[in-house]
Amino acid sequence: MRSKVNQCMCVDVCPRDTWDPFQLNPIGAEKESKRRCFQLCQYLVAVIVGLAVLTSAVVAKGSLLVLSTMSSPTSMRSPKEKQFYMLMLVFCLVCPNVLVFLKSLWRCAFKSFVQPNMKTMSFVCAIECLVSLGTSILVLVVMPQFDVLTNLFISGGVCIVSAILQIIYKLQRDTWKILFPICSLILTVAGYCLLGVDYYVRVSSYVDRQSADCYVYIGIGIFSSLLISLCWWENPLQATNRMQEKLSELDGFRDFVFVITSILRIIVIGAVYLFYHVLIEKSIIWSDFNLQNDDWELLQIGLVLFFLQAFCSAACHWFGVVACKIHAVRMGFALPVCCTGPAVLLLGLILFLTQVKQLDGARDMNITEFCENLAYLSTKNTTPVVLLEITRSICQTSLNSYYLQWPFSMLALEGVCMWSGFVTCTYYVWKIKVQRIERTSQLFVRRLYESAFIDLSLLLNTKMKVPRAKNQDSQDDIQNCVIYLCATMWHETYDEMLKILTSMFRLDRYRGDPKEEHKDCFNFECHIYVDDAFMTEKHTGKRLVNSYVTDLIHVVIEVYRVFTNKEPDEVSISETPYGGRLMFVMPEGNMLYVHLKDKELIRNKKRWSQIMYMYYLLGWKGYIVKNPQKITRQNNPCRDSMISMYGEIYMMPQYDNDYKRRFISDDNTYILALDGDTDFQPKAVILLVDRLRMYQNVGAACGRIHPTGMGPMVWYQKFEYAVGHWLQKTAEHVFGSVLCSPGCFSLFRGSALMDDNVLKRYTTTATRASEYVQYDQGEDRWLCTLLLQQGWRVEYNAASDAYTNSPEEFKEFYNQRRRWGPSTLANTLDLLHSGPETVKRNSSISRLYIFYQMFTVGSSILGPASVTLMIAGAFQFVFKLAGTISIIVASIPPVFYIIICFVAKPNTQITIAAIMSVLYAFLMTASLFSIIGDMVIQGTFLTPTGLFLVSMAIMYAVTAILHPEEWVLLYRMIIYGLMYFICIPSGYLLLTIYSLVNMHIVSWGTRESNKGEGEVKKNQNLLCDKNCRLCCWDMKIQVTQETEHLMLRQITGQTAQQALPLTITNQAAAEMEPQAKVDSTKAVEGAKEPPTDKLNKKAEKGNDAASSSSGSDEDEKTEELPAKDWVQPVKEEFLKKLTYANMKRNLQEQIRYTLRNKNEDDVCEELVLMLTDTLNQELSAVGPEDVLSESQLEELEYALEEHARRILKTSHVMKLHKRVTSAIKKTLTAPQVQKLDEGEQDFWNKLLERYLTPIKESKAHLEEVTKELKSLRNKGVFLYFIINVLWVVATFFLQAIGNDVISIKIPKYFPNGTESGEILKVEPLSLMFLLSFAVLLLIQFLAMLYHRVYTLIHVVSYRSSEKAYKQRDDVSNNTQTHTHTHTHTPI
Repeated sequence: MRSKVNQCMCVDVCPRDTWDPFQLNPIGAEKESKRRCFQLCQYLVAVIVGLAVLTSAVVAKGSLLVLSTMSSPTSMRSPKEKQFYMLMLVFCLVCPNVLVFLKSLWRCAFKSFVQPNMKTMSFVCAIECLVSLGTSILVLVVMPQFDVLTNLFISGGVCIVSAILQIIYKLQRDTWKILFPICSLILTVAGYCLLGVDYYVRVSSYVDRQSADCYVYIGIGIFSSLLISLCWWENPLQATNRMQEKLSELDGFRDFVFVITSILRIIVIGAVYLFYHVLIEKSIIWSDFNLQNDDWELLQIGLVLFFLQAFCSAACHWFGVVACKIHAVRMGFALPVCCTGPAVLLLGLILFLTQVKQLDGARDMNITEFCENLAYLSTKNTTPVVLLEITRSICQTSLNSYYLQWPFSMLALEGVCMWSGFVTCTYYVWKIKVQRIERTSQLFVRRLYESAFIDLSLLLNTKMKVPRAKNQDSQDDIQNCVIYLCATMWHETYDEMLKILTSMFRLDRYRGDPKEEHKDCFNFECHIYVDDAFMTEKHTGKRLVNSYVTDLIHVVIEVYRVFTNKEPDEVSISETPYGGRLMFVMPEGNMLYVHLKDKELIRNKKRWSQIMYMYYLLGWKGYIVKNPQKITRQNNPCRDSMISMYGEIYMMPQYDNDYKRRFISDDNTYILALDGDTDFQPKAVILLVDRLRMYQNVGAACGRIHPTGMGPMVWYQKFEYAVGHWLQKTAEHVFGSVLCSPGCFSLFRGSALMDDNVLKRYTTTATRASEYVQYDQGEDRWLCTLLLQQGWRVEYNAASDAYTNSPEEFKEFYNQRRRWGPSTLANTLDLLHSGPETVKRNSSISRLYIFYQMFTVGSSILGPASVTLMIAGAFQFVFKLAGTISIIVASIPPVFYIIICFVAKPNTQITIAAIMSVLYAFLMTASLFSIIGDMVIQGTFLTPTGLFLVSMAIMYAVTAILHPEEWVLLYRMIIYGLMYFICIPSGYLLLTIYSLVNMHIVSWGTRESNKGEGEVKKNQNLLCDKNCRLCCWDMKIQVTQETEHLMLRQITGQTAQQALPLTITNQAAAEMEPQAKVDSTKAVEGAKEPPTDKLNKKAEKGNDAASSSSGSDEDEKTEELPAKDWVQPVKEEFLKKLTYANMKRNLQEQIRYTLRNKNEDDVCEELVLMLTDTLNQELSAVGPEDVLSESQLEELEYALEEHARRILKTSHVMKLHKRVTSAIKKTLTAPQVQKLDEGEQDFWNKLLERYLTPIKESKAHLEEVTKELKSLRNKGVFLYFIINVLWVVATFFLQAIGNDVISIKIPKYFPNGTESGEILKVEPLSLMFLLSFAVLLLIQFLAMLYHRVYTLIHVVSYRSSEKAYKQRDDVSNNTQTHTHTHTHTPI
């Protein structure tokens, strides 16, 4: 357990006195810096991706040109070979259409289907048919008639329609940039003209017996290029306001359109092939497709070229998308794609020069004689076929002219014109700005790529992004968002509070001044909801804050000091209908709220806190947004703490975000759910925001949760969490949707929570047994189930790391999983039960995914039986027992434990489970070494058990290696993995039994201590109280006596009274929680004067000073109202900033902080020195720890301002006067006691009345619920028992019958692949289960690989746009921008 001694020590030293200037410095409080290695890795990845784009594009384009050349009528191949190569060309055109068809069919069948508009679909189908017709004619008809160089150049003309549309619609950001599409059109037309002139010279010069029918093919080629250029008609139109309705409509049923158009395109390709080559050319001999053994070289060359072209074109498209997503648009996308044509030409030239000596004609220096000699070369045995055909194709150009060779320059000029034409047409790609984790649909217009023109296809398909009108929303711009960090606290320790507060202050530092724009376009507020925050003081009956709240106040002050080296500037205290609220202005100006919940006024526990903040932030603040006149205005605009941002409107700082939300939709309002002990970095939050910002159907996103703590139980959980996130969560993310977004670190979309049947149903009070299990035992999983059933997607981001404390004790761990286990099963079964309806609503959940979840649920249900059979196998290995005997022996402990769980108390059950876990651990260790020894003896691991064990080890090792963030703990993961292995019986057998049998217990089970409560009951009959330790588990033994004994009551009563100030628990003793040792002297002193009395006495002693300092603003009526008992002691804690010692330090730091980045260091230090001297003179008669009165504060403020004015006037920097005056006032500002405005007061009263009134159930109702819970428990245990018993009994009878009768015979192999001659006999059920589990793990492993790639893309894109920390400079108050259209400049 967490040490309460350390906690109390932290609390004792927290108040800073003159003799105690030292402070804690939490881990992670230092500023994060951009590491050079990440920047180098980013550029390295960009270079690698760029080279991959270039290489794949060159190979794809080159393979197509080679196939076209080898299928040419002028080729030296045989008709049979030409026919086969032509068929490979057809397959190259068909391949991308098949891929798009399969993907679109999958989405239509298993994702979502929208009824298409027939007119729109008919229009798109017609366009696609024309494009397919043009592509087929150009590739299958025209290109085989031309030489390889002409084929390389002619494809540049497919950009002509795009250039025309750009000119017509004037899509340029700057008017002069219309020259680019005009130049593109001129250059393309010039290229076609040069093509005609070049072939005219060839015909007239009789180059290679060129016939006049080539003019026909030139005309057909130009016409087909025009048809192909229709492919990208959407790109210019989507950048305009024309046809926006039609295009938006098309997006809804695009998958179905792709299914139809892919089929139509394939039909058109086949029709062109058959029509031309069968009916016109009559070059197809069907019998030649029956290849013989001597055609192996033909088959090899053709298939290799086809696979190279198909694979590399798909890879080029994928790497192009990746390059854009990681912001390497220029270096990794535009440059490689534009260089594809020149690179192919250069590569061909290099190959020709280096390999030409292998051709017999290389010895002839004359080009014409060289080309003539090529006809007499042997084609297969001595000459490379591909090189020969390419060389033969080049000989068709003007280089082979007997008369004039200068016309060849026209061919080269044609290539330059065509290449320049499509580069100028796609000039916008070089200036495109992309967001982090840009969606593919926002990068490219079409999902389909043209494999025949992969380079032009990528550039022309890149979406044009043009400025929108101010009244139009653009999906291309990052919309500003607001994030509400909501942490729920339930009896956290001081160290745990320190983690969450440090994380919040880190985010404040990362965000900076909320008045300024931020690179990530977000604003945020922090809200902490403290359950059970009040206690009733025993002696006075006053309702005061308990020690948990005192700890929290000390933590806030301590963390504020660590980050700023001064006290909190602005603090306000408010009484609320649910208890109270503290408000802090964080160092950079963002807000922190602490909501103190009184369990006598409002329901406690986490789910009700979530309902509380969801209704407050989404309901009440949403109402404020829609009704801005309800926002409180500041009556005193002269107060510097009020921000003058909107001219005549003066906003209180806590309402600043509310005003900004007027410009932010509910879709861009996010709630980050946190636990009170979560530790995270700003990066983790931003990565989750990216998922919700980019994908509008994502309702929630979670990160990688790392358990923290010490001890064997934590080791087990570390590996369990790792495997769960590495494999299970990634598989859920890839194949469907994550089922549970953990409440300790999850980001929710506001509109998703506000959707029908989500938040409203989440407020349901459990009344039935099943509702208690599903609703209250795992509230985060139930909330995600509601989101999924409503059609929202839940995602997992592996790069978003968060750390949270995990149970360190065996008992706490079992109680936690006792809640989680039944809740997980109940919510999963609920989702499967509503599967058909969920599939219709949720596009992320398919029928196959439902089947996958059914399989995983079935595996988990059979977990106890599987572990029992595994233990039986261990008995066989270790003790050499027979199969039937080992099953019987292995079944005895689970049956025994089931009986124990039904008859014994929970504490006894856990104690016995701990003992049995230790015994099972020894057995599993022996079993592991026995299996290894058996593999050594047999000389092979190729047995079902050995192969499965080795495969599992390799798979987990590879998975761990693919997570570089966890390499630091790699050696520890080996230890954690071994711990996980030997604890499998405890985690999957005993824990399952304990969870099911104790399903009727619906208490939280963890953190049940009630430290600081003044009205708790004492163990008055305690006879024996001893702590003992069994292995790694702490246990507490208590012996009580029911009979009342006066002397015993007196002794125990006095003991409890002495321990009252530090730790008073009501359930800790019953639940075996370790008790901290308390210093007896301090305990006795505390008994004489409880902490709350000390606070009250201090408050009464400085009452005048406190009331006067807090009443500086006479216009605010909130100060005149009487406060509740808890307010003054809390206020007294913050009044310590007005002591002489603290004020001196605060003034110095305020001056330095205010004048940073002003290049007036000398003036700043002079002010610090002189004002400190003034402070010392004015307060010479004041004690170092005395709180100043109102008159003293006024006199001091006047003296400081006058002195500062003189210094600034002397230094001629009066422009800094306002800043210095503001710093002085902030130093002397006292904590404010405020009252809620009537609207918010009314909201809380109605919310409490409707949803959050404390539940007071009658005894009869509790008995009825308990009866129902036990009935549900009995049904669940019976179902589990029957299913597992059937599995064990079936295996038992198969063992009893014998392997000779019913078994699957598997030949035994040695590791070198040779057969040993022995036969392995395996039971069918065992082999089936083993194979099923192996297939499930393999599927999860493949999903992990896929998820890793996209996580890497996201991380690289984040690192390329990561905010660099810099000193903030205060801007003028009247500058504020509400709309953010920030994008990231690509590399």
